[in-house]
Amino acid sequence: MVKILKDIRVIELGTYITGPAAAAHLADLGADVIKVERPGEGDPFRAFKGGLYSPHYQTYNRNKRSIALDTRNAEDLAVLHDLIAGADVFIQNFRPGVAEKLGVGEEDLRKVNPKLVYCAISGFGQSGPSRDRPAFDTVAQAASGFLRLLTPPDRPRVIGPAIADAMTGQYAAMAILAALLERSSTGKGRRIDISMLEAMSHFNLDSFTHYYAEGEVMGPLSRPVVSQSYTFECSDEKWVAIHMSSPPKFWEGLLAATEQQQLADDPRFAERLERIQHQDELIDILTPVFKTRSRDEWCDRLLEAEVPHAPAYDSDEAMEDPQAVHLGIAVDMDHPVKGRTKTIRAPYSFDGKAETDISPPPELDQHGAEIRAELARRKAG
Repeated sequence: MVKILKDIRVIELGTYITGPAAAAHLADLGADVIKVERPGEGDPFRAFKGGLYSPHYQTYNRNKRSIALDTRNAEDLAVLHDLIAGADVFIQNFRPGVAEKLGVGEEDLRKVNPKLVYCAISGFGQSGPSRDRPAFDTVAQAASGFLRLLTPPDRPRVIGPAIADAMTGQYAAMAILAALLERSSTGKGRRIDISMLEAMSHFNLDSFTHYYAEGEVMGPLSRPVVSQSYTFECSDEKWVAIHMSSPPKFWEGLLAATEQQQLADDPRFAERLERIQHQDELIDILTPVFKTRSRDEWCDRLLEAEVPHAPAYDSDEAMEDPQAVHLGIAVDMDHPVKGRTKTIRAPYSFDGKAETDISPPPELDQHGAEIRAELARRKAG
């Protein structure tokens, strides 16, 4: 069992994704994360699929403990302050000003614990003309210029997972770790402010670098064209992805694997820059070729030719790949009521050991009595 942050306690007053995601990263590293939720309903993400244990909620709340507290109630607020007194980190993702109304603003909590690392996550920042605008994942992707890089040009629509939410949580967790590291030598806590707009702007750095350095506005096909990336449907209606980058050997390997060596003499494809200019035509040529064999057959051929590739898996296939099985990426998780299920372990290993001991996401107030008992023992001691 690798619990790097086992001596760190985190109090999370977060909902939906950004705050819970930040705390989830710390929980995966072994921190004792106590999720504070509204009595009766909890995190609104609990009910996205009915009931109070939706897949959405489960994704960002494993390895945590839950206590139900209503901070508008003086007794519950006092319990929260007792938790803060023994905590290292506090995370909230309310709109600016809401935390102060709930009695959990930085000034309130720092009176209880001066060494606290206080992390406030917002949509657009704590000040400025857009500070009070509501923000969800798609809004942050759009405002940062990232959404346009994912939007299909022929039929514009929002696609893909909640990247802005997840990345904001990851950036927040990284900043929290930096503040904890500094505090270990200075003894002082920090306030961390991070917005979804700022996080996604940084995540979109490559696009801005191209614009500021070359005046180039990137679009959804800019990177895949230059990187010579492709995805093709095979005869069994499964897909394979290929990324050749710039080394000529990968282009030569693709020609060998597909038995299309004549393309080497075609002036449209003879050189990499020409292939970039004529990628659509190359796709038109190779699309029917890939439909002549199954995905497994193509993967065998591409592997033999040393072409960078992978099956384009769906979620019901990816963890059955021999390499994923070898790495043990999918692990079992036992819930006292709901039984055994699977989840994905954290991606890192420490000293050659991965953390595979994962606690299931808590039911609402599952640990309320346990946590209150801990506080009582601390006061008595």
